[in-house]
Amino acid sequence: MEKMIELARGPFFAFSIGVMLLGLLRLVFLQVYGLARGKGGRLRNAPWRKILGEAATWAFPFPHFIKGTRLFSSASFIFHIGVIVVPLLLDDHVVLWERLLGANLPSIGRGVADVLTLTTLVCLLALLAFRMFSARHRAVSQPMDYWLLVLIILPFGSGFMAAHPAWNPFSWNVVMLTHLLSAEFLFLLVPTTKLAHVVLFAFDRISEIHWQLRPGAGARIAEALFGSGAKV
Repeated sequence: MEKMIELARGPFFAFSIGVMLLGLLRLVFLQVYGLARGKGGRLRNAPWRKILGEAATWAFPFPHFIKGTRLFSSASFIFHIGVIVVPLLLDDHVVLWERLLGANLPSIGRGVADVLTLTTLVCLLALLAFRMFSARHRAVSQPMDYWLLVLIILPFGSGFMAAHPAWNPFSWNVVMLTHLLSAEFLFLLVPTTKLAHVVLFAFDRISEIHWQLRPGAGARIAEALFGSGAKV
């Protein structure tokens, strides 16, 4: 078991991070290439100050929340803070980043990490409950939306238990291996699922020149927000 943990901390971690970074770089390249090829003229003459100013308002998106979805959106916003900060800046994780990338990142203390982890888990459970029991959110949810929430709960929950042996009813080795492998599985999924919005989010926010919806998405969103029979 200890050898598996070392493999997960070393080669498995490096492989999953490499796949994720290469996949995200590919997506960024495709987005930039598509913009340049399809909207080159508009890009040169676009009101960039206005576009970037509006995009920046999404850093704290509360004014953009739609009535009736504010609780769901708030939970989603808070969850994203934990999902970004804890994996990057927890002391134990910073060691892995430094070993792999040579990155000298700041770190957060255990107390802050615990608060963020528990808050993230509560928000994840709330988002899962909304998707399961709210007709509005269920109408725009795909099976992968549920699975991703469960898969994100796994490394956060197992990581918290590994850090608090007194609260852990399982073997530490089992919990730590679960934590590492579930996190690395998520890294592999990032470029091919909705998790890719870690980089695509910025492109989505410049909607004046880059608005995109999947085929049929508009009708499903309108029905969820305004009821059946709504048109887009």
